[in-house]
Amino acid sequence: MPSTLVVLQNLVVLNLWGNHLSSLPAEIGQLKKLRVLFAYRNRLTEVPVELGLCTKLEVLSLANNQINTLPASLSALACLRKLNLSHNCISHIPACVYTMKSLVFLHMACNQLENIADQIQVLVDLKILIVEGNCIHSLPRTLCFLTKLELLNVDFNDIQNVPAEMFKLRRLEKLACHPLDKGLHILHNPLLKPIKEVLEGGLTALYNYLKSS
Repeated sequence: MPSTLVVLQNLVVLNLWGNHLSSLPAEIGQLKKLRVLFAYRNRLTEVPVELGLCTKLEVLSLANNQINTLPASLSALACLRKLNLSHNCISHIPACVYTMKSLVFLHMACNQLENIADQIQVLVDLKILIVEGNCIHSLPRTLCFLTKLELLNVDFNDIQNVPAEMFKLRRLEKLACHPLDKGLHILHNPLLKPIKEVLEGGLTALYNYLKSS
């Protein structure tokens, strides 16, 4: 990415996808009006600290790179509503994500996540959370405080049990199978509880089981 791009001070949308970029220049922090940044399908291994100066950002996609964390400075992105970090090398949800209270969409599929921290409960406006294709062993009970969730995809992990409080997520309308469906995606896990027969009854049967357990 040419650093001369920053002379375009009024940029609102910047699309850099698929350019084989190995880095983003520090000067990107000078794009104070930037609201949308697409930098997916590149070769990024890190994110510049200065990106945190783009405080009007609402949409940020860094998918399909080689990123393993985010700088703490991104905590300043208070307006961020959609964050896509899928297909990277992230082993835990970066701490700065838990400060992004405006998030409604968080996509972290196909990383190296082993858990979801209890702090997930602070992202109360989340409607879509996708963490499929990781190495997650269990779901925190605090996840069940995210009552605005309409799509929760935890498929293809190592989850064996479902939190008893999961029935509180009333906006999840069904046990979903198609990747684009809203609802709860959880069937592709080595679940021990609830048993298969319960899951075959759909989401209502699952919630009734959890309420009585």
